[in-house]
Formats: sequence, C-alpha cells, structure tokens
Amino acid sequence: MRQLMTMHSSAPNTVDSLPALAAPRPRLGKLCVAIQGVTAAEMMGRAETVLKDSKFLEFRLDACHKPAATLNALKEFLSEHRDVTAIGTCRRKPFGGMFDGALTAELDVLLKAAEAGCRIVDLEVESAEEAKPAQLDKFRAGLQAAGAALLVSFHDFSRTKGLAQAAERIEAFEPDFVKVVSTARTLSDNLEVLRLIEDRSLGAQVVGIAMGEEGLVSRVLGPRAGAAFTFASPDDGAETAPGQVTARTLRDLYRVDQLDQATRIFGVAGNPIAHSLSPLMHNTAFRRESVNAVMLPLKVRALDDLLTLVRQLPLGGVAVTMPLKQEVLPHLANMDPLTSRIGACNTLRTGADGKLYGFNTDVAGVVRPLEKRMRLRGSRIVVLGAGGAARAAVFGLVEQGAEVFIVNRTHETAVALAKQAKAKALKLEQLAKNQFDALINTTPCGMAGSKQALPMKESELNAGLVFDMVYNPLETPLLKLAKERGLAVVSGIEMFVQQGARQFEIWTGKPAPEAEMLKVVELALRRRG
Repeated sequence: MRQLMTMHSSAPNTVDSLPALAAPRPRLGKLCVAIQGVTAAEMMGRAETVLKDSKFLEFRLDACHKPAATLNALKEFLSEHRDVTAIGTCRRKPFGGMFDGALTAELDVLLKAAEAGCRIVDLEVESAEEAKPAQLDKFRAGLQAAGAALLVSFHDFSRTKGLAQAAERIEAFEPDFVKVVSTARTLSDNLEVLRLIEDRSLGAQVVGIAMGEEGLVSRVLGPRAGAAFTFASPDDGAETAPGQVTARTLRDLYRVDQLDQATRIFGVAGNPIAHSLSPLMHNTAFRRESVNAVMLPLKVRALDDLLTLVRQLPLGGVAVTMPLKQEVLPHLANMDPLTSRIGACNTLRTGADGKLYGFNTDVAGVVRPLEKRMRLRGSRIVVLGAGGAARAAVFGLVEQGAEVFIVNRTHETAVALAKQAKAKALKLEQLAKNQFDALINTTPCGMAGSKQALPMKESELNAGLVFDMVYNPLETPLLKLAKERGLAVVSGIEMFVQQGARQFEIWTGKPAPEAEMLKVVELALRRRG
C-alpha cells in the first residue's frame, strides 16, 4: 500500500471553479470556522468574535430555530464584512442536520443564503439525489446568478467505509466542491480519508474529514494532503461536529497553515490522550528550533492500529504511554539497553529503513533533574512505589551508581523489582530509621482527583531532597510539606519536560529548548487550575 508521504502539495486552494464575477475571486484559507446559534443574534455574535483571526466562515443555518428568519441578519453581516468568505449550510435532519423542513424549503434557504452573500452553499448529496433534474437546474442557475459555488457533501456518522463511492455519488452532480465526511473508529480510518483527498484533489476541490477524537489526524493533515480546507470551531463547546477542535488550536498548536510535504509527523499515543501536554510541549520546541514537524495526540485502542498509522502515514516517531510501553517491545527492530533492562519503551523512532527503534526517556526524566542538584554516584535514594514509573527511576539511578531503596505497600513487589535492578527493598516501618539523600515519589498520591494518602508519615520525610513525579497539581501535598521543612524539591513537571527533551533530541538530533518547554507546560497547568 502506498505511503501517504506522496500526497500532493500543489492542490488548489483558491476557488478556481467559482462562476465568473465582477469582483476578484476570493482566496480560501485552509481553515473554515463553523458558526452556529439558535438565534440570528447568537450566530452573528459568534461570527463577530472570530473575525479578528478568521475571514472564512461556515454558517450552520439549520441550527437556528427559524433559518429563513436568519437570512436578513446574515445579509447585513456579510455586507458589513465584505472580506469574509462564507459557506451557507442548512442540512436536513434525516442527513445529520437540524433542519426539519422539506427539500424545497432547504433549497430555498440555501439559494437565499447565496443571495445574502454566501460564496459557497453546502447541499447534502442525498438532497441532490432527491431533487428532480429541473428543480436542481433551477437551483444551480440561481446560485450562478448570485455568484455562489456549489459544494455537495456526504456524511457518515457511524463509520469510515465506501469513501470513493461517496465521492462518485457527489461527482455525478459536477459540483464546485466535493466534501466527504466519515466517522473515525480507528486511527487507520484517517488513512482512508487522506488517501481519498490525495487521489482526487488534483481534479477537484476536495474536503475530507473523519469525525471523532480518532479523526484529529485528518483534520490537521487534510490540507497537507491536498484538501481545499478543513473545519474548526470558534471556541471549546461550540463544535458543530464530533471531534472538531478550535481554530486557535489548529492554527497555533498544530500550525495547520504551515504544514507541507516536508513536515515530519510525530504523535503521542495512549487512551485517554486528549489532555496530554506532549503536543503543546513538542510543538513549541519544534517552532522554537525551526524544525518543520508537528506532534498530534493519537487515541489508541489497539497497538496494531497505531503501527498501521506509523508505517503508512508514516510517522517519524511516537511517544507512547501505558500499557503500550510493554506491548510495543516485540515490534522493535532494536532498542537501547535501558529499554531492554526495564522492559518498557516510551519513545519510538522510525529509521530510514522504515523499522522501529525503541528508547526509554523516562530514565532521563529522573536522572537529569537530580544530576543538576546532587552527585548520584554513592548517594542513598529511596523510591516510593514499584510500578512502571518506579522501574525507570530505579534502573536509571542504579546505573548511575546510586544506592537505591524501594518502599512499596506490597513489599513482595518491591523485593521483586529490587532483585531485577540490583537495588534494595525496605519495609515501610524501616523508612523512619534511615536517612537518604533523596526521596522520590512514583505513586499517584497527591495527584489531582486521587484520594490515596502518602505511604509515609510527615516524620518520615528524612531526605535532603524530595522529588515528586506527580505534576498535576503543580504543588503537591508532598512538595508543600517538603518546602515547609526547608528541603530541596523537584516537581513532576521537570521530569515530564526532561523526558520530553530527550525525545526531542532523539527525533531531531538537536539540543532541546528546555526552558521554553518548561515554560509552556507550567503555564498550561496553571491555567487548568
């Protein structure tokens, strides 16, 4: 199967197919902001708020209680903002819209939207097929007289299948724009949408999108594949379709306007993944270091699905979360020694040979912050917990020559890890009897939403430095306690950034802009509260 790196970069992004007009034909941006509201005032108010950043808008007239009554307000808005290019949409309920009128009423609303100033109108293919030839000819003549282009669309709200057949149904009407929208149930569904765009974008103005969280790849990369444009919402909570993201997110975080065929694609894979800060951190680093690359969040339900996307898109690399860190190991052509010893891989890099190579940068996330503050060789460090994060800490610190002690609620688990890593296991009651240079918490204790108490008493905080891997909230109960006692502290955000910095170096071969990465992640966490 062809890799999608062959996607066309020269697909048309102007409305070349619009009817001849007295005024110059408008250029379309790559980003159309979809506006809806139950009243004309609400819809135009939302449109006003996005004008500073967006001049390409879709008006979902079917969302209004009375679409026909909204047309005067739409005409007034567009006459006041002549630099706006507008799409008028009035989709009927049987085809996924909110308009409960008949076909004739829909065609009337769309024609009047064109006369009000919409340069493109969206007619679903089912309505085009239902219309009588004479009815459709009259409608198209009206659009041409108004100087508007016809977009014919297909929407599948349940799956991604038969996209080529859907496009052929649309093309039978010879519209100015072909729009095919499906629903992504897997990451691989994005490949089908992007391939459709690639195959047809040289001969037509094509828009292709897969809805749903898994479909984000298609929303971001569609224009790169040759799509005329992609859709976005004006704000969070104002989405007109499942999986739609804000225009600001597409423009600022994913830089959709700047992506081209040379752009390398990376991902952070997991489930859930929507709130991951890795795309923000890495995309900031890419921009800061002038690296032509973008990172996308990838909602993964099955490893095979992720591997298909990695190979066929292809992806330059992936940051992987639990439980994929173990599942991916058999699929690696090679791995660094720590990954092999720990039995967990959090970073994939695709080699020039197309094979996958594995790394563990969680270790760097632990070691680097500590190295800046203390000498690790010969130091006594206690690790609370014996899970995946603890394994990276224990193996990494032992390799640096530290004497590592493991304390876990289930002592037998601590003993097993200590044996594997050549560390020592301590029972909880022995904690207070020992003094350590550093204490590292790898448990979820203190994490936002977690009610789990610390596996130790305040009096047992007998270390010169306290490192809490939890980074939300920024100041955990453990860090607050350590600061009150005058101890040096390392927050989990520093580990997150340091492991990300190591990933950046593996993927790009360049030093990571650590200060900039730390700044944006910390700011994002503060905004989340």
